[in-house]
Amino acid sequence: MQKMSSDDGIYHHHHSDKEDLGTDKVPHIGPLSGSLNKRAGRKGSRFNLRGSSSSKGDDYVEITLDVGDDSVAVHSLKAANGDDLQDDSELTLLAKGLEKKSSVGSSMVRNASAKIKQVGQELKRLTSLSKKPARFDRTKSAVAHALKGLKFISKTDGGHGWVAAEKLFDEISASNNGVLPRSRFGECIGMEPKEFAGQLFDALARKRNLQFDSIDKAHLKEFWDQISNQSFDARLQTFFDMVDKDADGRITEEEVKEIISLSASANKLSNIQKQAEEYAALIMEELDPDNLGFIMIHNLEMLLLQGPDQSVRGESRNLSQMLSQKLKPTYDYNPVRRFYRDNMYFLLDNWQRVWVMALWIGAMCGLFSYKYIEYRQREDVFEVMGHCVCFAKGAAETLKFNMALILLPVCRNTITWLRNKTKLGAVVPFDDNLNFHKVIAVGISIGVGIHGISHLACDFPRLLHATPDEYEPIEKYFGEQAKSYWHFVKHIEGVTGIIMVVLMAFAFTLATPMFRRGRMKLPKPLNKLTGFNAFWYSHHLFVIVYTLLIMHGIKLFLTKKWYKKTTWMYLAIPVFLYICERLTRLLRSSIEAVTIQKVAVYPGNVLALHMSRPRGFRYKSGQYIFVNCDVVSPFEWHPFSITSAPGDDHVSVHIRTLGDWTGQLRTVFSKVCKQPTNGKSGLLRADCLQGNNNPEFPRVLIDGPYGAPAQDYKKYEVVLLVGLGIGATPMISIVKDIVHNIRSMADDEDEELSSALENGVAINNKTSSPSPPNPKRRENFKTKRAYFYWVTREQGSFDWFKGIMNEVAEMDHDHVIELHNYCTSVYEEGDARSALITMLQSLNHAKNGVDVVSGTRVKSHFAKPNWRSVYKHIAVNHNNARVGVFYCGAPALTKVLRQLASDFSHKTSTKFDFHKENF
Repeated sequence: MQKMSSDDGIYHHHHSDKEDLGTDKVPHIGPLSGSLNKRAGRKGSRFNLRGSSSSKGDDYVEITLDVGDDSVAVHSLKAANGDDLQDDSELTLLAKGLEKKSSVGSSMVRNASAKIKQVGQELKRLTSLSKKPARFDRTKSAVAHALKGLKFISKTDGGHGWVAAEKLFDEISASNNGVLPRSRFGECIGMEPKEFAGQLFDALARKRNLQFDSIDKAHLKEFWDQISNQSFDARLQTFFDMVDKDADGRITEEEVKEIISLSASANKLSNIQKQAEEYAALIMEELDPDNLGFIMIHNLEMLLLQGPDQSVRGESRNLSQMLSQKLKPTYDYNPVRRFYRDNMYFLLDNWQRVWVMALWIGAMCGLFSYKYIEYRQREDVFEVMGHCVCFAKGAAETLKFNMALILLPVCRNTITWLRNKTKLGAVVPFDDNLNFHKVIAVGISIGVGIHGISHLACDFPRLLHATPDEYEPIEKYFGEQAKSYWHFVKHIEGVTGIIMVVLMAFAFTLATPMFRRGRMKLPKPLNKLTGFNAFWYSHHLFVIVYTLLIMHGIKLFLTKKWYKKTTWMYLAIPVFLYICERLTRLLRSSIEAVTIQKVAVYPGNVLALHMSRPRGFRYKSGQYIFVNCDVVSPFEWHPFSITSAPGDDHVSVHIRTLGDWTGQLRTVFSKVCKQPTNGKSGLLRADCLQGNNNPEFPRVLIDGPYGAPAQDYKKYEVVLLVGLGIGATPMISIVKDIVHNIRSMADDEDEELSSALENGVAINNKTSSPSPPNPKRRENFKTKRAYFYWVTREQGSFDWFKGIMNEVAEMDHDHVIELHNYCTSVYEEGDARSALITMLQSLNHAKNGVDVVSGTRVKSHFAKPNWRSVYKHIAVNHNNARVGVFYCGAPALTKVLRQLASDFSHKTSTKFDFHKENF
């Protein structure tokens, strides 16, 4: 309804409704359609300013127009308080845009009305520009943390870095007519990737109205000063300029989409890059609730600075500072005290290894000395062969001992039984079984060297050159004196010895990491000697070696009595035990093949197999199994950690393609897989459902389970689980098991309470408290807190255990487990290249509860963890506790984590026990 009045020829039109402008509702008073085309005059229109706190509608701008027969002119421009706004050049310029001549009255009216609507929008924009947004309290801890972010170049690189940048500029510009091209800007300032550096170049150039694709040194210095400016406001403005490509002071949804795509590409986040449009809409929805179609710099600041408050309580902060002081490296100038302290620390950390190694070395020294003395006292032999025979026989005795002992560390069933059923694990480092196996191999190599050199280079030449009188006492051992060196070599002892040395040298060489992991690049066909297959098959030459060793020990020159030929005595029990091990494996695995229930191929060349659980198959989290697929190879068995929990009704493993066997296995299973449907995970997938149309999976056998260090996690109240890449597999099983155990214990308590109430037992009566239903579980399971750190290079890796991570996040109501995912392809938090990813991550997690990087409910971190801070955080929160640290992954991190465990154990009240998976 319109209310019209006349006053000195000025008509004021009032309208109570709000007109829609596209997607935006523009509240204004007085649309000029209608009466305007009937009579010329002066028309007034009021525009309410959105965002006003006034409820009376008195926050507006009033524009009065002089309307003629063929023109519209601005008469006045006033604010709500009556102030004249004619002096505001920008507002006046926009208002003048209403002035438009028209030869046709009706057309003029329509244009004028549209112009007024347009001005309404522009006035709102200018209001948002002119209004000072509420600033955040930058003293808060979360804000203070965010202020350190959005860095293009770190503070330390600012001054010193310019010298290097200037030098690079001189080198690059020398071949480019004295200027630096845009394409090499990133190379010059040390920024990757090239595309992100190019966008930064464009933003800096736009700011200076540079229209060229190259700059001179003066402009480079200007660019450098701006991007190395440590002021947060300056960094924010630079980042805003990167996004605002048309330099109009506003960021549109399309510009947000472009910068998301660029940031995702820079951080190798392909999934985010594919969903850039969706995430751009999310940011606009959050920062542009009024649907203006753009966001301003203060909106960006709000998004960056509003984060979770990570303040630390005063008590914890003080304790943290005390720990920092304790952990500062100190140098003791007293060499005696320093030597004593270092050795005491070493013994405290490695006392299990020390006593085992001391016992082994002592046994070898004793055997060597025993044989040395025995042959030193045989005058007839010593007279001709001297100390050479003493060394040869002493080394031979240690060889017999080590050739027997080397089989024990690889008797996996025996070690698993000893670990699970006895208390020997407290004093024997079963976790180091393979390391001890390698150490014994070194001992064998040394023994073979001493034994062979003593015989070939000393004993045999002395026998050849002995005089008839010297040779006569030992003729009963060697027969008629030899005339040539070949006499000894062609004897059965010489032949068997040489063959054994060649076979062992071949097997030992292919077992070295360079060959076993395929790092040694050899031409064809020698390339077949590298990789796990070559290691696997060459190691089975030990069957021939042990046969030759027994023959070698029987046909001895200097020993004729059977009970003194002790080689077979050393080998009897270990060889019998090992044969039993292999037969057990063969029989156990061949009785029943597992049924494949589900197969999935994930990014990063990972194959997940979900198999039926064989009858009587019991395992612990952290253990592993051997897998065989006769389609790939009927003889090869490969170990993989179990990723399912003991409470699951299936057994699962995740296998990463790293060699020829795993590559062929993935190929075989991929043939029966299809692209997943209904939102199921995986690049390819095949599920065995109830019915007749199930895929035909190849036959798979499993053997195990076998003990591993991680299975002992239940002994600790606090555990730190660290997995690198596919090394997360045993930790995933542990995480699931912890949740299942906590839930089971809670159910036991509920059962206990219900039983007590039913039987009329007073809960608070100390003399008649009911016994727990399952006291054994409570006794064996001590873990009350777990910290899981998973570090991986690729975003797609998080798909491997997405379902498990979400399941744990849902089930862990008491927050027993802290889950930390790290994606190292993303630049560290605070870097400008990952700034938008950080903002987007916070937004999406707060709104949808899903992390944009991992796709799980667990929020991801960027770059690599600061392991010292991780240990410190645990030490602060768990005073006087013993923490089990379990690690599975690349060897490079082993030394760091072990050293930190040692440092914190010695200098704080928290003790860290480090364990590494070795299979």
